[in-house]
Amino acid sequence: MNLHIRPMVPDDAERISDAECAQGWRATPEKYRTRMRDRDAGKCIALVAELDGEPVGYINVYWSAEAGAFAGQNIPEIVDFGVLERCQRRGIGSALMDAAEAIATTRCNRVCLGVGLHAGYGAAQRMYALRGYIPDGSGVWYRDQVCAPYGNCVNGDDLVLYLSKNLSQQHP
Repeated sequence: MNLHIRPMVPDDAERISDAECAQGWRATPEKYRTRMRDRDAGKCIALVAELDGEPVGYINVYWSAEAGAFAGQNIPEIVDFGVLERCQRRGIGSALMDAAEAIATTRCNRVCLGVGLHAGYGAAQRMYALRGYIPDGSGVWYRDQVCAPYGNCVNGDDLVLYLSKNLSQQHP
């Protein structure tokens, strides 16, 4: 497998969003352009996994969480991580996570992320648990606010659980 983790480039926006749409995911090139604008503004690092010359995954490390359970704590946050379905279970996601965690350690000994709760996030949920990420204890969040017990929410991308990992320890 010829896998290379590299910085995101403008051409990736169309290529990744087209591939995601082809597999039924909601995607637009603008999502990736926003990540590159944030990178250019010094807010994050935007990476792509390239397999045999084709972008097949991506991950972003923001220097400080701007929303959610870890907002304002100067803890790097992994945001918007994905691997095309046809390329999953081949170590690509792990390689992206390894790169993201290494980047986060340049600023902090901790990293955080939010993961969706519907079945489409099942593989990511499992990966995070196996890598040593633990819930922050604030419960489920919906649209950037703690979801009150028995409160109304929709099991979509806006329903998340926040997790963090101590980077000074090895993952299992």
